[in-house]
Amino acid sequence: MEIRQSFQVAASPDTVWAFMLNPENVVACMPGATLSEIVDATRFRGTVKVRVGAVTAQYQGTITYLESNRSSGIVRMLAEGNERGGGTVRGTIVTTLVPAAGGAATDVECQANVDLTGRIMQVGRGMIEGVSAQIIRMYVDNVRGLLEKPVAAAAGTAAPEAALPPVRQESINMVAVILRALGAWLRRLFRRGGSA
Repeated sequence: MEIRQSFQVAASPDTVWAFMLNPENVVACMPGATLSEIVDATRFRGTVKVRVGAVTAQYQGTITYLESNRSSGIVRMLAEGNERGGGTVRGTIVTTLVPAAGGAATDVECQANVDLTGRIMQVGRGMIEGVSAQIIRMYVDNVRGLLEKPVAAAAGTAAPEAALPPVRQESINMVAVILRALGAWLRRLFRRGGSA
């Protein structure tokens, strides 16, 4: 499964770069994610809990920074995890940061290739793709909310990542997310039917 997302953040590339390399920030923005351990400068462990109605799947795994090239603005991460029920997740996430608005903003391009198995896949590939897109949008909204929030203007010297409030959600409740994805799928289906 391939996911692509592009968005702009009203923060400088240096601020966004520091944010992306801080595991606490990455986990705080991902709905249902919890940071368990920072292993070293390139690896951290955590869990992601996903709830679909009465079914809950919890993936435990490791994210490794494979590449962090400041001159090209590229951050490449590998995510690997296992579900208690036997499912697995493995994927690479490549994020590219490009200065915008004369350096006052940053264009962010994300590309993820993910292999997912387990109980969650019972809802079908098409639905999973729609749900994944919704989760990415939630992640983007959290990133923007944290980076674009006025940061301790009176203090002036606080590091942006140190002043960011944590975002916590116990799990990703997929019911509302699935309904939004289903609605989007139906709208596309009817548009195709109307143009046929």
